Amino acid sequence: MSTLRGLILRLVAVTLIAASLLLKPGQVRGQGGIEVEEPTVGVNFGETITFAAKIKAPIPIRQVSLLFRGMNEDVTRVETLQVAEDGAVSYTYDATLNTIPPFSWVVFWFQATLDDGITYTSAPIQFQYFDDRFPWRQTSRANIVINWYAGDDAFGAAALDTAARGLLSMSEFISISLEEPIQVYVYSNITDLQDTLLLGGEEWTGGHAHPELGVVLAAVAPGESQFIEMETKIPHELAHVMLFRALGEKYSRQPAWLIEGIASMVELYPNPDYARALGIARDNNSLIAFNDLCASFPADAGSAFLAYAQSQSFVSYIRDSFGTSGLTRLTDTYGEGFGCELGATQALGVPLSQLDARWRESVLGQNVMGVAMRNLSPFVLLLALVLIVPLWGAIDLLRQRRKYGNQSK
Repeated sequence: MSTLRGLILRLVAVTLIAASLLLKPGQVRGQGGIEVEEPTVGVNFGETITFAAKIKAPIPIRQVSLLFRGMNEDVTRVETLQVAEDGAVSYTYDATLNTIPPFSWVVFWFQATLDDGITYTSAPIQFQYFDDRFPWRQTSRANIVINWYAGDDAFGAAALDTAARGLLSMSEFISISLEEPIQVYVYSNITDLQDTLLLGGEEWTGGHAHPELGVVLAAVAPGESQFIEMETKIPHELAHVMLFRALGEKYSRQPAWLIEGIASMVELYPNPDYARALGIARDNNSLIAFNDLCASFPADAGSAFLAYAQSQSFVSYIRDSFGTSGLTRLTDTYGEGFGCELGATQALGVPLSQLDARWRESVLGQNVMGVAMRNLSPFVLLLALVLIVPLWGAIDLLRQRRKYGNQSK
């Protein structure tokens, strides 16, 4: 029996050896691979991100690459790394060249090609690109988390109350989602906010939102005016997050004037300078056509501020004229891909240009026909000059015919 058992074992061994000789390298992929040891990420916020690890493999490593991207980004960055004798690799990314949104999550992984020609991929690792330059404090209620570093406990509580009241005010016409958290980061001044490398030099603005991240940034200095600043900036930026969560992929199809108009309309403290800017623009005939505010707002501060003022007033006019259901029809229609002019027609039965004219007349008291005539007057004068010469020639020809006709009699 033992002899038979030994024969069977030898036959099995020979069979396994023969089978292994027939296998191609790609078929033994699961038997090898790489191990990533001691992975670390060092963040110098706004400056650099340093990735490091040790790559271990059963056979020599031919090449190692680092791959990383923001969780909400479509583009993956790929960097080829030098491998030390002990398998150590490192790479320092210049965060000033291609900014990663603050407080976003970044995922990275390694790929290694071994001497057998097979490329192995490690499991992904993620970390948060956190702005750790400040001693952040935190308070929360439900899904709202307020983070601040300047001011006392009362300052944080006031910011939290403002956020809650802002959500309540917009719940009438925006679907409020309480499932995912909202992180609000309150910087004490615009300089600190700008140093996050997020806003691209728009020094006139004091707030920003990354709706897809559920992150709101606002600059509010502790002091007498803190409540006004909070009531203006925090609800505005929260509205972007709530609109994004309510509309999903349709958010990016909305006209800029509609998204910013809704966000400005829900501010708890209306900006008194908006009315002043509208009055000056009306008197100077420098209002911006809303068809020009569909894709984006102007880059310069003065025109951008006027665009915000117009959008807040225009969206409020639409709500007053067509109800909150009118705003819902607008966002639904634009979300379906209708163009800026046709979308208003489809949703409200009035083209955008005609809505623009009605708003100017009813809200701003502008004589649209008079403005149109003033705008056309140079062209009318030019047309008259062009036509007067042949007209005068025709009159002179008619006079000459009459003259010769009388002489012939």
